[in-house]
Amino acid sequence: MDRTVTIRHLRCFLAVADSGSFTVASNRMFLTQSSLTATIQQFEEAIGLKLFDRTTRRVVMTEDARRFHAEAEKIIKEFDAAIGDLKALAQSQQGHIRIAAAASIIYQFLTRAIPVFRESYPNVTISLRDAGSEQVERMLLNGDLDFAITSRHKGYPDLDYTPLIEDRYGVLCMPQYRLGQSATPLRWADLPPQDYVAFSADTGIGSFLAANASFSPLFAAPHDEVSSTTSLYPVLGLGDRYSIVPALAARAEDFPQLRFRELTGPVLTRKICLITRRLRSLSPSARRIMDILLETFHSTPLPPGVALTRE
Repeated sequence: MDRTVTIRHLRCFLAVADSGSFTVASNRMFLTQSSLTATIQQFEEAIGLKLFDRTTRRVVMTEDARRFHAEAEKIIKEFDAAIGDLKALAQSQQGHIRIAAAASIIYQFLTRAIPVFRESYPNVTISLRDAGSEQVERMLLNGDLDFAITSRHKGYPDLDYTPLIEDRYGVLCMPQYRLGQSATPLRWADLPPQDYVAFSADTGIGSFLAANASFSPLFAAPHDEVSSTTSLYPVLGLGDRYSIVPALAARAEDFPQLRFRELTGPVLTRKICLITRRLRSLSPSARRIMDILLETFHSTPLPPGVALTRE
């Protein structure tokens, strides 16, 4: 007997597992119920494990099948994405690229790279996601993104992190706020805890500062909190609060009057990384826009407090 496990076996397994019914699964797969049953039996014989317990009313996965379910979904998703890339290449370079990046990266770098990319791939569409680092890493692991440019959050072994730039942390506030009026360098000890606006822990900035909480006791004090720079800027615009942000995040187009002052004693920096799935090839179009974006990092004038990494 042929013991080769195929994509068909995996699709049939997922159909039965997700529906809990051979009848429903056979309709979804456009197969007869006997054909679906035979396919599942072939799969079980090939791997030497029972996948389903059958009752009069429902089919349930065995414990071994439950553990395998997420892996099967991942394999099918990656297979379908790879076939989609091949089809896009065959259709005169049509396709779709999914990118996640910090808002500051989209504003300062991606908006410069996309027009250059369009010259070679006018028919390729692009999705841009501005999400927190934790969510971005999960999306990459699930195969929902081609690549991302943001800070590291968990540092998963299934993801590759290539440092691109680093920027210094500093205080962001309105000029009339007391920290914005001073001409002397700011120290961590100068920061009043009661006026601090923090980032939530599921963001790249929030998780990074939480990991470096020893820099200042203000992190342990009660404070206001936001989940993005989009919500931060209007709060700071009221004039009675400040936040701690990396230099790239300090550029607010709608609030150009906000002032950024670097922190010293000690200096704190973050690294922005190119993040990709390990052992997963990019489509030609995704590779091209990534290369253009990397070139853009080297050709774009960087604001104070920002530098290319040497790694």
